[in-house]
Amino acid sequence: MDIVRNGTQPSVEGPADWFTGDVRIGSAFQREDPARVAGAVVTFEPGARTAWHTHPLGQTLIVTEGLGWAQTEDGPRIDIHPGDVIWFPPGEKHWHGATATTAMTHIAIQEALDGSTVTWMEQVADADYLGGTECPISS
Repeated sequence: MDIVRNGTQPSVEGPADWFTGDVRIGSAFQREDPARVAGAVVTFEPGARTAWHTHPLGQTLIVTEGLGWAQTEDGPRIDIHPGDVIWFPPGEKHWHGATATTAMTHIAIQEALDGSTVTWMEQVADADYLGGTECPISS
């Protein structure tokens, strides 16, 4: 058994290549082979979001506080709330983050394939982020 105590890892700023706005990554974990799981607690300040990206084996988000948005490449922008569990299938291009006025924190969990958990792409343009087609309830 391995326990990483709360508060023993410093949080880090989300890299500008992967995020827009103020993002804090804490409680990050990644297990060594043969395990593939990796994750972190990620906090997005208002207006902050990820760049477009995909995951080779998919990604699960568990929203813990605040209000956020998530969107797939061809889908509407979805409101996400505390307690929501969001699944992005393998290879699905998407982004997620806070709304323009409210911070959001989620736990992000993904698995590595050949050592990689994510493929980062272009930033989400402000016009797309703010003007996305809204869909308040996912189907």
